[in-house]
Amino acid sequence: MDLTAAEVRVLGCLIEKQRTTPDTYPLTLNALRAACNQSTNRDPVVAYDETTIREAVTRLHRRRFARLSSGAGSRTSKYRHLLDETLTRAPDELAVLCVLMLRGAQTPGELKARCDRLHPFADLAAVHTTLERLIERDLVEQLPRRPGQKEERYAHRLSDDDAPEPAAAPVYAPPAAAPGPVVRAPGRPMPAAPEVAAAPELPLAERVARLEAEVTQLRAELRALRGR
Repeated sequence: MDLTAAEVRVLGCLIEKQRTTPDTYPLTLNALRAACNQSTNRDPVVAYDETTIREAVTRLHRRRFARLSSGAGSRTSKYRHLLDETLTRAPDELAVLCVLMLRGAQTPGELKARCDRLHPFADLAAVHTTLERLIERDLVEQLPRRPGQKEERYAHRLSDDDAPEPAAAPVYAPPAAAPGPVVRAPGRPMPAAPEVAAAPELPLAERVARLEAEVTQLRAELRALRGR
């Protein structure tokens, strides 16, 4: 599925409040916004505005994951989730999905402790059984272990928003050649840097003649330096 982060947060909050505060469920838009932005039992902590929540609920309604549920004579719009009609009716599966949506990837031990308010699991084996059923239906996936962690982590598959960006392949750049030392004769100015542009190719005989002339000039300058 390709739910946005806001849609995932809204669904998780609707499931949570249905179980923990049934007297105030379905939720008004203000109550749903407060549930999404609360700082406890949330990872990450967000600060969604009213427009973001309303747009997320509207998109969930189109997917038949949520709907408007206002009672007779009610002046305020209220919302409820439909995951118990579209995904699963099992209370243990809804509890695991809810906690994964609200708090991200977790280990079975973390899920057992955090699901207790929604659905108490007898032991870790019961959590693993629930996770296996959800994995078979592509609603949950198992992630690799973190360094130093004994338990595998599990994450919901309702959204790919938290998937890491693929790392770019490193570009190899050969090291620049270190410039050689510049030798300067005593009393002579520093020679100018050679031109970068390549000189046109000359015939072999002319290149030999030029080299001989340069050698002759260098020998004369060397004798003059020695005679000082």
